[in-house]
Amino acid sequence: MTGNILVGLVALIHAYIVYLEMVLWDTPRGHKAFNLTPEFASASKVLAANQGLYNGFLAAGLIWGLYLGAAGFQVKVFFLLCVAVAGLYGAATVGRKILFIQTAPAIAALIAVWLGW
Repeated sequence: MTGNILVGLVALIHAYIVYLEMVLWDTPRGHKAFNLTPEFASASKVLAANQGLYNGFLAAGLIWGLYLGAAGFQVKVFFLLCVAVAGLYGAATVGRKILFIQTAPAIAALIAVWLGW
């Protein structure tokens, strides 16, 4: 039960990241969330939307795993590992904040799912 709640939380985080990257990127809220200048945000809007789409696939995979119930164990593990690896890469290349926003929740959910909590 706790594992599924955490998986749902990770999916919601990624759904919000999709919204930030695909809709709010070139707005004051997007600038603040990603520490962007308006010029950079405008120039990178298409790239951010592409990145947002990938985050959407991560959220969709986690939701799919939840939908499958007990049969979705492997799906949840796979997508949580994808989120954790993407978060580690982002933390190493973009900023440490990603480690706490993306990686830590994914690892917590992965542990809870793996232990059957």
